[in-house]
Amino acid sequence: MSALFAQRYKFDGQLNHFSEAFPDLCLMRVIITAATNGEWMPSFQKINPSFATNNKRFSVGFHESGIGLLASSVSLMKMFVQETPTLIIQVGICGSFDKKIPLGKVFAVKDDFAGDIGVTENKVWKDLFDLKFDKPNDAPYEKKSLPNPWLKQYNVLKLPTKKAVTVNTISTDKNKIELYSGRYKASLESMEGAALHYMGRDLHTPFIQIRAVSNYVGERNKAKWKMKEAIYNLNETLLQYLDALHKLPNHA
Repeated sequence: MSALFAQRYKFDGQLNHFSEAFPDLCLMRVIITAATNGEWMPSFQKINPSFATNNKRFSVGFHESGIGLLASSVSLMKMFVQETPTLIIQVGICGSFDKKIPLGKVFAVKDDFAGDIGVTENKVWKDLFDLKFDKPNDAPYEKKSLPNPWLKQYNVLKLPTKKAVTVNTISTDKNKIELYSGRYKASLESMEGAALHYMGRDLHTPFIQIRAVSNYVGERNKAKWKMKEAIYNLNETLLQYLDALHKLPNHA
């Protein structure tokens, strides 16, 4: 499966160009993106068929971005340029810094941070803002973070919200875990979220990031993870989300 355009699928399983599902007069083009196709595959298989046809009012496609900030940034930008979506929904599993959060719980991300861009000097972590490479409110940043300005509008299920941090290296070091959860007040960790927030804010394209907690950050014993439960809850939430979005007055 292409890491760039998994959305180019006909919903009977045959390969089809994505734009055929998105005529120019479509009022709402929704793209669901994830690092891996396994994170959205249950929704792909169960989605309302009317969302996958030449529906001029509401259409949905699927996109696989690849893992990490580099792959997801390039892939999301290529997808955006070619498909000009109205709304991008990024879904995926994530880790939680907060062990009070039940595994399998689903959240919408309100703020995301690029957590590991910077340098450690004299055992002190300095990010782009500490190094004066960026100012706290240099676009697309806002107070050093990447908040979702469309969250109130598009959190149609009123999902609970959390702050997240995006890293290229999954956190296992105790000091890094304390850094991300302390400095950034992050509850969730992923490897792609900030790429979506950065692009969406920079290109003024509405987005929402929906994550299900599969594990606690630092726990590498996967027997203690709840991967299946997280993916199930994530996709049930996504299907409910699409139905609710479709029922909004402008998209019925």
